[in-house]
Amino acid sequence: MTSTPWSQWVADQCARIASAGQWRRTRDLDAAGPAGSLIDDSGSRPVISFASNDYLGLTQHSAVIAAAHAALDRWGAGSGAARLIVGSRPIHGELEAELASWKGSERALIFPTGFAANLGVLSTLAGPDVRVCSDELNHASIIDGCRLGRGDVHVYPHRDVDAVDRLLDGTGRAIVVTDTVFSMDGDAAPVHELIEVCMKHGALLVLDEAHAVLGPHVDVPGGADVLRVGTLSKMLGALGGFVAGPQPFIDLLVNRARPFIFTTASTPADSAAALAALRVLRSAEGGALVSRLRGHVDRIAPGHRSPIIPVVLGDERRAMAASAALLERGLLVPAIRPPTVAPGTSRLRIALSAAHTDDQIILLASALRDVVGQAA
Repeated sequence: MTSTPWSQWVADQCARIASAGQWRRTRDLDAAGPAGSLIDDSGSRPVISFASNDYLGLTQHSAVIAAAHAALDRWGAGSGAARLIVGSRPIHGELEAELASWKGSERALIFPTGFAANLGVLSTLAGPDVRVCSDELNHASIIDGCRLGRGDVHVYPHRDVDAVDRLLDGTGRAIVVTDTVFSMDGDAAPVHELIEVCMKHGALLVLDEAHAVLGPHVDVPGGADVLRVGTLSKMLGALGGFVAGPQPFIDLLVNRARPFIFTTASTPADSAAALAALRVLRSAEGGALVSRLRGHVDRIAPGHRSPIIPVVLGDERRAMAASAALLERGLLVPAIRPPTVAPGTSRLRIALSAAHTDDQIILLASALRDVVGQAA
């Protein structure tokens, strides 16, 4: 029996992607903040980015940068080992304590990325004897975590609490998992209704709050089993992920979650930056940044729930052409197309930041009207 040589198979797969018009390549953005130079095959050009998840601009905050420098000087560039070996530093515990306080939880545990946090939680808890109810628009990290857990996975229609209620009826142990803000549409999950239905059935609710810089704000009632997964790389402008919840759940993850146990600890500099950013976020300055971001969103899409604003154009070519037209005006707004989104729903994905100036927001609004005939 003969098989296709690997080199030919890989070449064929690349050709298929290219022929479908879905070839992707990296581009460098040489920037500290929204404005910088985009470097690609056509050279370098000045742009204003509306593509970053640095929602509060904390990647450039002086206190965040200073904290990273101090940690680098004290502990060096890397942790050198997994947390359960000798990779744990005092800064990791300090960050976890602050995260637990922020989320009103007994404990928190950090992971190298938010993706790894979802993999760790779901591969540990969503086992073969567990029914898992997952929103159809959940992030890839949730989807992959469910697959690793090998549970009885049921994908429910987007934001459909009644469907979740039906799926949980008569089951044994169950998990409901959802983003609180969905990364491609920027809409919000019905979190409080999901908490109620999970309490009714005794199910665990796992909330991924990666994009929830403007809410929804979660108040976990007594008796509810809720784990809150988040990222340090979006509203906090650093790198990493975490899960916050009751201490026994965190203790189990420390002992069972392979993406925690078998990976090198987050760098001290990243953890120190995240801690400094979280303290800014919880201060009056952080409140002002959130309010500024809310104002930017309302200028582009009044009342929208998040800084992720989709402009759904449907056809892939139309979305790509609109993105290219905006880039000609010096505005970097990516086109999102299959397989990231469903066929027929290609779109521009606008991501706003408190770091954008008022003039940059006005420029974006004007360009959107000219290019796609609407503000958003």
